[in-house]
Amino acid sequence: MTQSIDSARLTLLLNELRLPTIKVNWPDLARQADKEGWPAARFLATLAEHEVTQRDLRRIERNLNEARLLPGKSIDSFDFTAVPMVSKAHVMALCAGDAWLDKGANLILIGGPGGGKSHLSSAIGFALVEKGYRVLFTRTSDLVQKLQVARRELALEAAIAKLDRVDLLVLDDFAYISKDQAETSVLFELISARYERRSLLITANQPFGDWNRIFPDPAMTLAAVDRIVHHSTIFEMNVDSYRRRAALDRKQHGAGRPPTRATIKGTRVASPTNGTES
Repeated sequence: MTQSIDSARLTLLLNELRLPTIKVNWPDLARQADKEGWPAARFLATLAEHEVTQRDLRRIERNLNEARLLPGKSIDSFDFTAVPMVSKAHVMALCAGDAWLDKGANLILIGGPGGGKSHLSSAIGFALVEKGYRVLFTRTSDLVQKLQVARRELALEAAIAKLDRVDLLVLDDFAYISKDQAETSVLFELISARYERRSLLITANQPFGDWNRIFPDPAMTLAAVDRIVHHSTIFEMNVDSYRRRAALDRKQHGAGRPPTRATIKGTRVASPTNGTES
């Protein structure tokens, strides 16, 4: 009777302390500890390790869901042989994160449509989520529209501050926004707010010399490029379109079924609807 009362009391305490993994695992581990004669410190350490591991996994799952990464895009599924100018070793170093994200440095992928920029950016984001970083993948035009709404509601500063919690903001299809003063001004404010503080990963079809098509004001174009390029790594991915290569491959070998979920170690997470490969 006393043991059952103690167990019920322990369950209540673990609920209060928000330790769900210990609550589930302690009876089995207690029996194992009693059977094998574990010291109390080993028993407590084992319980704590289980709790920390599961807490980390839940955090990664939550961050992955919030990241809105493209489904099925990982470093393992990226064909580096098709983009020989991009070093896999360099990309793997970037996936560690600490050497550039902690400094607010940027990564820029430039090349024509279908070169794998969106795939690689999403894959890097995926690897960084696994490392514990917070990532957000979005089409630039979608984010700009949201920021414009925030400005009309006098909440632009708060919207940009919310994005500040993201270690890496991926702006996909950077050049696919209309040359409109209102759109480019909020984009410039975002770039300025993150400069040397929080990292950007930008994919763009046009080289820097053509970015005057994005920013109507030459001075704003120069200032934006200066902030983005400073402390940045640039990959020029000028290769044949992967879509054309894939179409030829499907014609020869038949179509396969694309992945529908972004996962980490077997965990299923709802895939996003925004973002396209570029």
